[in-house]
Amino acid sequence: VQLQACGGGLVQAGGSLRLSCAASGRASSSYTMGWFRQAPGMEREFVAAFFRSYGRAYYADSVKDRFTISRDNAKNTVYLQMNNLKPEDSAVYYCAADNSIILSSLQNPRQYDYWGQGTEFTVSS
Repeated sequence: VQLQACGGGLVQAGGSLRLSCAASGRASSSYTMGWFRQAPGMEREFVAAFFRSYGRAYYADSVKDRFTISRDNAKNTVYLQMNNLKPEDSAVYYCAADNSIILSSLQNPRQYDYWGQGTEFTVSS
C-alpha cells in the first residue's frame, strides 16, 4: 500500500486542522492505520491509530480529547482531526499502516511496514 499524507500548514494556537492520508494499492480497511509525529531533534512518537482488529481508535494521552482519527473506506482515506491545537503539537506528521500489528505494539513506529511522506504544520502561539 502507498500512503500520501497532506493537510499541513500554519495555524494559530487553539485552532483546528485536519490531516488526510490517502491509501492506494490496497484498501486501507485492510490495515491498522496510525498517525505519528516527529518534532526537530525528537524521536517519532505515536499520536493515534485505528486498530483494525478491534475496529476502534487509540490515542496518545497528549492528544486525547483533542484529536480524532477516522476513516472513510469508500475514499480509502484516513483523517486526523485536530482541535484546540497547541504549539507543542507542531511537528511533521506521518501516517502509517500495517496489516499484522498487535495491540501491544500499536504505539511503536518500528512495527509499521508502510509510511507516508509526512506533512508538516506549525502552531503559532
